[in-house]
Amino acid sequence: MEMTFRWYGANEEKIKLEDIRQIPGCKGIVGTLMDIPVGEVWPKERIKALKEEIEAAGLTLKVIESVNIHEDIKMGVPTHDKWIENYKTTIRNLAEYGIEVICYNFMPVFDWLKTDLDFKLPDGSSTLSFVSSDMPTSPEALIQNMEAGADGFSLPGWEPERLSQFKEVFAFYKNVTDDDLRANFKYFMEAIIPTCEEVGVKMACHPDDPPYSVFGLPRMVKNREDLDWMCNAVDSPYNGITLCTGSIAEDPANDVVAIVAEFTKRNRIPFAHVRNIKFTNVAAKDFYEAPHLSSEGSLDMYAIMQALHDNGFDGYIRPDHGRMIWGETGRPGYGLYDRALGLSYLNGLWEALEKK
Repeated sequence: MEMTFRWYGANEEKIKLEDIRQIPGCKGIVGTLMDIPVGEVWPKERIKALKEEIEAAGLTLKVIESVNIHEDIKMGVPTHDKWIENYKTTIRNLAEYGIEVICYNFMPVFDWLKTDLDFKLPDGSSTLSFVSSDMPTSPEALIQNMEAGADGFSLPGWEPERLSQFKEVFAFYKNVTDDDLRANFKYFMEAIIPTCEEVGVKMACHPDDPPYSVFGLPRMVKNREDLDWMCNAVDSPYNGITLCTGSIAEDPANDVVAIVAEFTKRNRIPFAHVRNIKFTNVAAKDFYEAPHLSSEGSLDMYAIMQALHDNGFDGYIRPDHGRMIWGETGRPGYGLYDRALGLSYLNGLWEALEKK
């Protein structure tokens, strides 16, 4: 197991690599190139420069989050083959510089959503939250809310160029079912997995966030059955999962520990986002993103780490969204301090499991 930390790049971050290097037990960076338009090939020289920058700080770069999927691929329109070929080239380019895992998702239009990016907790910290009754009635209003709450930062999955044609895309998806989306996913994976197997890069699909439909959009990675279908659709260890405990737990019907145990044992989790959430209304699926400590939320983080450990997990873990604490400001969910606390807590749980 290698503990990592997400970093958006020197031009996108207030957080410095030197700061991340000082977190005990943090070995690697989960990196990205945010300015490359979705679907375009990632140039080798940019990947090389990113790798050299990170390694110069004493950290590794083995995981990329994310190489986003062009909407044409998810919609299954005739132009999808062009974007798939670009994606295969990017996989090869990343492999040349030692990348082992690519995190991505197959969610139409929106990569993730919350209703409040600055939810105040009693201790004075702020976090991300979702309250179903606060959900805007239109996607236009949702986009406005997300942009207003971003504090001037570009949010991953909410890049302006991706949303520039959202009305047309939204209209198209009205006629796309969950099964249609699955078929388009399978077509994509059948095209790229041979390349992944050839160069040694594992694809790791992030669960839907939230793991149920919003605005009538199709969904395909919501629960244990969906994950099982996804793995069997193209049966290769290079067709894997980014197991995000917070996202899959947003549906209280999902048994997070059992899901983690099963798919770790099946060797399908090369990358995990490990975070806690606190339900404020289980029936309505309302929650906020809690500190990582088990007692602060609704998830048993020890049991989750034990499910990884006892079933042979040997991939990459990162703490997921953190609160804003100690006066820090920045990209919602991605401050330094609380994620550093979360990483240290997860490392402590892992050490206890190793010594048990």
